[in-house]
Amino acid sequence: MSHSPRIRTVLSCTTLVAALGAGATACGSDSHPLSAKPYDAAGHVAFNGPVGSKKADPDKPLEVTAQGDDARITDVTATDAMGRYLAGELSADGSRWHSTAPLAAGAHYTVRVSTEDDEGSPGRKVLTFDTGAPGKKKRLKVTFGPEAGKYGVGQPVIASLSAPVKGKDARATVERSLKVRSVPAVEGAWHWVDSETLHYRPKEYWPTHATVNVSSNLGGIKVGDRLWGAETKPLKFTTGDRIEAVTDASSHWMTVYRNGEEINSIPVTTGKPGYSTRNGVKVVLGKEYSVRMTSASIGASDFYDKQVYYATRVTDSGEYVHAAPWSVGSQGYANTSHGCIGMNTGNAAWFYETVRQGDLVRVINSAGEDMPTFGNGLGDWNMSWKTWRKGSALLSGAKDGPSALDAARLRPHV
Repeated sequence: MSHSPRIRTVLSCTTLVAALGAGATACGSDSHPLSAKPYDAAGHVAFNGPVGSKKADPDKPLEVTAQGDDARITDVTATDAMGRYLAGELSADGSRWHSTAPLAAGAHYTVRVSTEDDEGSPGRKVLTFDTGAPGKKKRLKVTFGPEAGKYGVGQPVIASLSAPVKGKDARATVERSLKVRSVPAVEGAWHWVDSETLHYRPKEYWPTHATVNVSSNLGGIKVGDRLWGAETKPLKFTTGDRIEAVTDASSHWMTVYRNGEEINSIPVTTGKPGYSTRNGVKVVLGKEYSVRMTSASIGASDFYDKQVYYATRVTDSGEYVHAAPWSVGSQGYANTSHGCIGMNTGNAAWFYETVRQGDLVRVINSAGEDMPTFGNGLGDWNMSWKTWRKGSALLSGAKDGPSALDAARLRPHV
């Protein structure tokens, strides 16, 4: 791996100093501005924070300004006690820095200001202040789903909000505060389903046997007018093997794969004309040993009332993979159901025991409609990644790929 010019210079400098002896200064002089100890820049900066024991109004932005003609601001870093960085913007001439994100209420901030005088000498000043509680306020609570546990690789993360959030800036504030980290790490994004619901999924399915941690830094953050974030209970879940069941409605067979390898092939029947099974990827929602299914539940014109066993649910509207002993003669040959995937009792029991919530059931070559992304279970994987990103308040319009911060983390060190 080649080294950058800067690192080559440092290495050669080190070698030269070693050769000349500890007292030699072959690579610079104490007179250089950057070699001097930073001066106290207290007289060169001012900020609009409180004085003494008073607390700052979290509704107002933070502003740091340079004082005098012989100094300019070169950098400002503001963090609260939780380690959250406050986004800000520095003017081109270094005369002013101001926050571009809301301050947290009831927080303690440390602001580190770097300056430079007209001779290039560096200055430093550390400022601290506390923010007060907001006046009239409404708390925005976030509830993460699913519950802690082990899931299939298709399980999306769901964030349910206690109040509607509208407007790109407010949504960006919420989204920026919601953190999803997985081991192994994968690229992923939030998507606003509606004003009170977000889903998070990776670009591809989750890795097998991954650990996913979901948390929120929204507590105390202003989201909108009189709306402030509340503390949120974090979520941790893991994934198992990658289980995919692919049903070809035209051939009347289901093939089940574990981590890409076929583990079973099952004759099935799917929805008959007028009740055709939906095409697309469906995420397993849950399992019920026994379910009563009636024609009234789906508005069918022909009457039926059956107690069904080994039922694996894949849509909110009532599509299941289940035992259908009454249609064994049609399984592998014809589609006779009202939309469900039916199989004999032994195969249904095997399927029921093999899959878990979050596993994947994909239907192809059906005459039915496509599975919607939202509104009838978890159809998240039927949306392209490009379109999915457009539902993010932070990534809409941004170039696909890791963020600048992620790219910096991934850059090799030399």
